[in-house]
Amino acid sequence: MALLILIVGIFLFISLVVVHEFGHFIMARRNGVDIEEFGIFFPPTIYKRKTKGGWLFTINSIPLGGFVRLKGEHDGDTEPGTFGAASMLAKTKIMSAGIVMNLLTALVLLLILALVGIPNILPNQYTIKSDTKVTSQKIIIGEVEKGSPAAKAGLKSQDILTGIGKVGSKPIEVKNANNLSNITKSLAGDKVNVYFSRGGHSQMATTTLLASSVVTSSQNAYTKEINQTKLDCSNITLPKGYLGISKTEYSLQKSTWSAPVVAAGVATQVTALTFQGLGHAVGGLGSLIAGAVTGNSTARSNGQCNATSEVSGPVGIFVILKEGSQLGFRFMLFIIAVISLSLAIMNFLPIPALDGGKLWITLFMRAIKRPLSAKREDFINVAGFLFLIGLVILITIADVQRFF
Repeated sequence: MALLILIVGIFLFISLVVVHEFGHFIMARRNGVDIEEFGIFFPPTIYKRKTKGGWLFTINSIPLGGFVRLKGEHDGDTEPGTFGAASMLAKTKIMSAGIVMNLLTALVLLLILALVGIPNILPNQYTIKSDTKVTSQKIIIGEVEKGSPAAKAGLKSQDILTGIGKVGSKPIEVKNANNLSNITKSLAGDKVNVYFSRGGHSQMATTTLLASSVVTSSQNAYTKEINQTKLDCSNITLPKGYLGISKTEYSLQKSTWSAPVVAAGVATQVTALTFQGLGHAVGGLGSLIAGAVTGNSTARSNGQCNATSEVSGPVGIFVILKEGSQLGFRFMLFIIAVISLSLAIMNFLPIPALDGGKLWITLFMRAIKRPLSAKREDFINVAGFLFLIGLVILITIADVQRFF
């Protein structure tokens, strides 16, 4: 089942690109602009077909997005049927259509999830308490401490804990984070059976929990360690209790009449968190550059950490989808909704080579009443594209180091 969910998740992720470009496609045709090519991903091309409408459909090999190539894409083109000859209002609609499609996709997915059960994974996630029902609750293992009772039992990240019991006794159901802490504390130092689910299959392992004195000693060591400066992106070793794990409480919340409000509220929260993450990434990139120029290794190291820890590239997205597949279709749909919303935000920002960059540059040139030459437009777009490629390479390297 997890493999099927992963395949569906990858298909839905690719569909976000198609939905985005389809918005440009439809709006261009409705405003009299001819289509030359509809491409999924970026060239080199691995498949192409000429359609009855006269435009070329292609599937390409670099999975960094997609594109719709319009006739006469330069702002200064004047031939009928070209993008350049369209009115400013038509151009704005065409360039904004992809953003709108991704935004609507995210809102629709969040609305559906609010009705059937939306994952509660954001800090203080928005909901209407009077119309919220918790339909499912799970404890998911985050990290497993090396040499810990959990490691000796063979537990892994993303396993779902279902129960713990002293050997020879009936297991106690794990319901939430507090419940788990109370169970392990009451069984400190005892040999226990740990019941968990991995990939949808129930399993059991036997281990001996740490004694209270060992956990207390670990807490004291941790208190000393957090006062030390870390110069890399690795996590500080945390005291993970009697079992030796970090844990995440995962629940599903169902709404009825308030579902549209919940969808809008969660979308607003995700938007705020996205801008917060982008702020940290940009600030980290600035520190990285400044550190490289000045030779300050501390600034460079911290900058690289901040610039790459807040965002993920294709590798990171695949890992998230793969791990999320263990939690079911609802979690997968939530991740797809977040990615769709993030695509809308990124394409709204004035980043050259993306929709927002082209839109804001065109509006700016109209405001100052100066023509945008084809040469200048190409330079801006190529420079922006190269910057994005460089950023993706940096993030991909960081993703490989982080996840592998």
